Amino acid sequence: MDIGYSRVSTGGQSLDSQVDALVAAGCGKIFEETASGSRADRPILAQALEFARTDDVIVVVRLDRVARSLPHLISIMDDLSKRGVGLRSLSENLDTTTPGGRLIFHVFGAVAQFELDLIRERTRTGLDAARKRGRIGGRPRRMTPEKVEAAKKLLADGTPVKEVATMFSVSVPTLFRWCPASQR
Repeated sequence: MDIGYSRVSTGGQSLDSQVDALVAAGCGKIFEETASGSRADRPILAQALEFARTDDVIVVVRLDRVARSLPHLISIMDDLSKRGVGLRSLSENLDTTTPGGRLIFHVFGAVAQFELDLIRERTRTGLDAARKRGRIGGRPRRMTPEKVEAAKKLLADGTPVKEVATMFSVSVPTLFRWCPASQR
C-alpha cells in the first residue's frame, strides 16, 4: 500500500496541494500534519511510520516534508529499510523500491557521512589550534588558585565546611575536590 504523508509548518498554510498530489499518486491512506519541520517530535509522522508494513511505501511530495536534515532522513530510511518499507518522493523523483532509487539514496548517505566527518575534523583542528594558544574550552572555574588558598586557610581555622562552600558559591563536594586534605 502507498501511504501518503503531508506536512505544513503553520496552521495558516494549506495541505490541499500536497494531499491532491498524494491522491493522484495513488496513496491508499494519507497522514496530514501541521508542525514545524525542525521539531523532532512529530506525532503524525511517527504514526505514519508505525502504520507502514513490509512492502508498503511512504510517499511524500518533497523530502523536506518528512525529514529535518539529511542525517535525519538517513535515520528514517534506515529504519524503514530494516522493516522492508520503501520511500518515494514525488518532487525529487526518488523511489527506494527501485535499484536506481536505492543507489541515489546510498549516495546521499555517503555525502552525509562525508559532511559529518568534515565537521568533526574542522572542530578537532579548531580545538587543537585553540589549545596551542593556551585556550581551553568550557566555562571558567569557580575556584581560582587564590580562592583555593583562602578556602584552605578558612577550613584550617575551623570554619564549618558548609559555610566555606557558601562563601565561595560552590557545593561541599566541589570544595572537597579542590581542598581534599580538608575532608574531616
